[in-house]
Amino acid sequence: MIDAARRVVVFTGAGISTESGIPDFRSPGGLWTKMAPIDFGDFIRSAEIRREAWRRKFEIDKTIARAEPNKGHMAIARLVDIGKVSHVITQNIDNLHQLSGVPAEKIIELHGNGTYAKCLDCGLRYELEEVRVLFEASGEAPNCRACGGIVKSATISFGQAMPEEEMRRAEEATLACDVFLAIGSSLQVYPAAGFPIIAKRNGATLVILNRDPTELDAIADLVIHDEIGPTLAPVAMLN
Repeated sequence: MIDAARRVVVFTGAGISTESGIPDFRSPGGLWTKMAPIDFGDFIRSAEIRREAWRRKFEIDKTIARAEPNKGHMAIARLVDIGKVSHVITQNIDNLHQLSGVPAEKIIELHGNGTYAKCLDCGLRYELEEVRVLFEASGEAPNCRACGGIVKSATISFGQAMPEEEMRRAEEATLACDVFLAIGSSLQVYPAAGFPIIAKRNGATLVILNRDPTELDAIADLVIHDEIGPTLAPVAMLN
């Protein structure tokens, strides 16, 4: 299917990064079974909740910071490099697609990026080390040095609006592809999970590669329930 394709779009979820040692959020034993996610409205409303959010962020980052791209990431990067994959649409916030060598302009991050922070008012970017130093020195969630606004990890939280530009780009890429490859996603979180449906309805071949069954398996042209890296590496001729 990939060989015959003119334009492949890859859509990735947390499952591809579990093979790099990053725990899943929704699976049994995942992060959200241990602690409830923080709603965006609560983050804005409460300084105490912002403190807790940053405490969690730096604790989780102890694991994420050690993660490196795995065979799945590298296979996708190879398919981008040879011109088969036009875009990588990802629900992940771990920056591993960038580290694997996929050019930033080819990556569409639907849920943001957890490797830096931004002011919610003026958009000023902050590196996480700077935020961590400020947080540990004062015990308070930092405010923007430029405008005094709230500084937040550059991710999309529960209750926060999806990024309009990324959603537009993802839809354009989906409508332009002839093969849509969904990898490591439970395909339960909307509106992101709507893109495989859009691709299928537009006539693209839909392939789902995921360890567990998904709700969209029934409409896919090919479903593979297996590990991601070992499945993709031979396809990208990495072995």
